[in-house]
Amino acid sequence: MEHHSQSSRSPITLGEASLTVDDVVAVARENAAVVLGSGALDRIAASQQVIADLANDTKPHYGVSTGFGALAKVQIPVEKRQQLQRSLIRSHAAGTGPEVEREVVRALMLLRLNTLASGRTGVRPIVAETYAAILNAGITPVVHEYGSLGCSGDLSPLAHCALTLLGEGEVRVSEDPHAAPIPAAEALAAAGITPVVLAEKEGLALINGTDGMLGMLCLALHDLTDLLKVADIAAAASVEGLTGTDAVFAPELQALRPHPGQAAAAANMLRVLEGSSLIQRPREGEFTRVQDAYSLRCAPQVHGAARDTVAHAERVASIELVSAIDNPVVLPDGRVESNGNFHGAPVAYVLDFLAIAVADLASISERRTDRFLDVARNHGLPPFLAADAGLDSGLMIAQYTAAGIVSELKRLAAPASVDSIPSSAMQEDHVSMGWHAARKLRRGLDGLSRVLGIELLASTRALDFRAADAELGEPGPATAALHALFRTEIAAPDTDAFLSPTITAAYEFVASGAVRETVERAVGAPLG
Repeated sequence: MEHHSQSSRSPITLGEASLTVDDVVAVARENAAVVLGSGALDRIAASQQVIADLANDTKPHYGVSTGFGALAKVQIPVEKRQQLQRSLIRSHAAGTGPEVEREVVRALMLLRLNTLASGRTGVRPIVAETYAAILNAGITPVVHEYGSLGCSGDLSPLAHCALTLLGEGEVRVSEDPHAAPIPAAEALAAAGITPVVLAEKEGLALINGTDGMLGMLCLALHDLTDLLKVADIAAAASVEGLTGTDAVFAPELQALRPHPGQAAAAANMLRVLEGSSLIQRPREGEFTRVQDAYSLRCAPQVHGAARDTVAHAERVASIELVSAIDNPVVLPDGRVESNGNFHGAPVAYVLDFLAIAVADLASISERRTDRFLDVARNHGLPPFLAADAGLDSGLMIAQYTAAGIVSELKRLAAPASVDSIPSSAMQEDHVSMGWHAARKLRRGLDGLSRVLGIELLASTRALDFRAADAELGEPGPATAALHALFRTEIAAPDTDAFLSPTITAAYEFVASGAVRETVERAVGAPLG
């Protein structure tokens, strides 16, 4: 879910406090400005002096006076070291395929700048200041889908960004995806930014990080926070539309298995269903349904497990956001040491874990949709929720669409991080594939949003049919508000019409946050 707008928040200062997921979203999506704190500039200058001293040493130092990767034993004479850094950037900017989204590139650039601000990389202050100026000017380097193995970090995507710093390559200066890219030199000149000539170690410092995969993780965590609430809303609305029971969501039952996410999901569902007389509640002397199907009854357990997975990923992201990823690094005591912190495994694992949770959230949602369409299981609703079944097909093929997406999400749930393809003449013989894990998670989030939209399309449509039987009762305030929202763009059941725009409208209600906001207004407080 990519959103662009001008931020009204204060600039984000780097190098003084740890970044948050919200900071990443603000810069990536809302164009928030960044500034380098005075302490950060002091640390940057101090570490650069360490590198400058090593540059004059007769002993070889990796990345300062040697080649890179498998060429680390090749010592480079002083007069060729600017060319060494320039060649590094040009050769590593080897991406191909479609462009990645503007918000991803901006998140990546922010996180690389955050590492520069740590003072552990050895670059000159002018490098960090120019990088910040490019980000603040809204200049977005063209970065491609393919090129990163996630170790040594996201080399190729970061190299495309570093190329802009040199005044080379192509960039975008507009948020319009249809506008053509322009040469970086032209964009920098128009913004009054002077390209940088890189000195020792600086090229390496600009590309040796996990910033692409981490940026996409942060954006995914932000989106999932909303989508988990939408999933609870959709499940509750389905319980109501199928005249199920909310008794199983009682807090005393959830306490018997005290996972925090499960408790939160069940509490959300109870709040959404509050005041509904459509759901089955035990009444003395009356028959009520004994048990609902798993896709209804076990929604808190599934949604809760996804919530707890997100909480784990948030812990990993919080550590990564205070990390300084580079190789070699300048330590506080002045030592310059090689390390393996650029390996993307910690981020790749949680990206893959989230993809599993996303696929399962979509899977259980699609099963609830399917129940609405089957007269053997929908408790009195017409076949396929059609206005005139037989003449009309109703939402029959909407379920096909959801099923197709779920099938795709199951494939995307296969972990990228278990794969590794050796590179750099076997020097880099185990890689994380974290970039690929992040790319497929983004696709998964889009699919989940669409599947939830289709479920809500079914449940709101079901309320129109339930309304014809006054004895059944009335929906609760939350689902009534949700129904009203959908009817602002989507017509009540009638003879079949072009269905694709209807599905798109339902998706946009989910993706824009309108579903969550509408329900939270109706219940009078944010969902948990």
